[in-house]
Amino acid sequence: MAKVKAICFLCILTLLLSGCWSKRELNELAIVVALGIDKVEDEFEITVQIVDPSEVSMRQASTQRSPVISYHSRGETIFEAIRKMTNLAARKPYFAHLQVVVLGEDLAKEGISDSLDLIVRDHEFRKDFDVIMSHEATAKEVLNVLTPIEKVPANKILNSLTVSEKVWGSTIAVNIDELVSTLSNKERGALISAIEVHGDKRLGIDQTNVQRVKTPVFLNYAGLAVFKEDKFVGLLSEGESKSVSFLSDKIQSTIEIVACPKQGTLSTEITSSTTKVKGSFQNGKPKIDVQINVEQNVGEVECEINLSKNKTIDYINKKTAQGIEERIEKTLEKIQQQYQVDVLGYGDALHRADAKQWKKIKKDWATIFPDLPIHVHVKVTTQGLGTMQNSLLKKPKEG
Repeated sequence: MAKVKAICFLCILTLLLSGCWSKRELNELAIVVALGIDKVEDEFEITVQIVDPSEVSMRQASTQRSPVISYHSRGETIFEAIRKMTNLAARKPYFAHLQVVVLGEDLAKEGISDSLDLIVRDHEFRKDFDVIMSHEATAKEVLNVLTPIEKVPANKILNSLTVSEKVWGSTIAVNIDELVSTLSNKERGALISAIEVHGDKRLGIDQTNVQRVKTPVFLNYAGLAVFKEDKFVGLLSEGESKSVSFLSDKIQSTIEIVACPKQGTLSTEITSSTTKVKGSFQNGKPKIDVQINVEQNVGEVECEINLSKNKTIDYINKKTAQGIEERIEKTLEKIQQQYQVDVLGYGDALHRADAKQWKKIKKDWATIFPDLPIHVHVKVTTQGLGTMQNSLLKKPKEG
């Protein structure tokens, strides 16, 4: 009797085990690594970049085939356009390995909220991929460009984004969850990195683009795209984007150039940067104080200067701080006066400082922000001088 009960119990358990009912074999999938979304007339145009596993694998001999295939489809909705793509592709697009989404500039000008709905809602999309915008090009044109070194263009797009963020500071990697969270905050604007196609866009899709020493068509990040509500309103330049990275506490490393006392320049490497933002109210009026503490090393000297003297180091610290402050002030002026949108989250800082006072001004934040007093102070400390103190050829005069 006990054996019968045990067998019955095991039979019941098998009904509860889902097993691999939803499995799909690798040879049945078209693995999408990049997705482009454009707006063409009244339709969405979707571009998917799909990996050709046989071409990416190093174990197989290289052929003349491209390592990726791009498919394009249009539809009234993104969901429809993706499904219609099966008319072209032999396999159903599989988005679980998606690395980057490129939003076309024309789409961004109209608004991006609707285009993100499927991506956020569908269970097949993971939430760790980054979102960027194409500038002066369509998302389709960006994803059609074949890239050297990185066989898969999506890898190049993603790697350039993250490496630039770490060592230069003009890009910011924003994943889909971060973007949606920012867009849902009505008092705040969003920032995402913008990418451009340099060269003849028609040649980027040709395999010869990666077979030359000098690539005729290449992708390059142009700065940060500014969004007011969910619409693209303008682009911050490379230098302005670095200022935003300082203000956002996202600088990990970058380069600063300082004019020497007489002539020539020297370069420093920022090795650490910490930003603290403090919101406060005085007589009911909001203000923001930003303190940025920077550590740097001297990286290159192209002038006569004596780095063994303390007053020289003080001069370098002072000039570096002045340069950063001046660029930040110009960037803030552009953000406040031209774009008039709080992309730095200063409303959140005021809310944290005094929730009651913030509640009083929240509804008028859009009109208050352009005139918001923002005080920025930068403190720079030079720690290292490299393996030699002064310039190799331009030695400082004694005395």
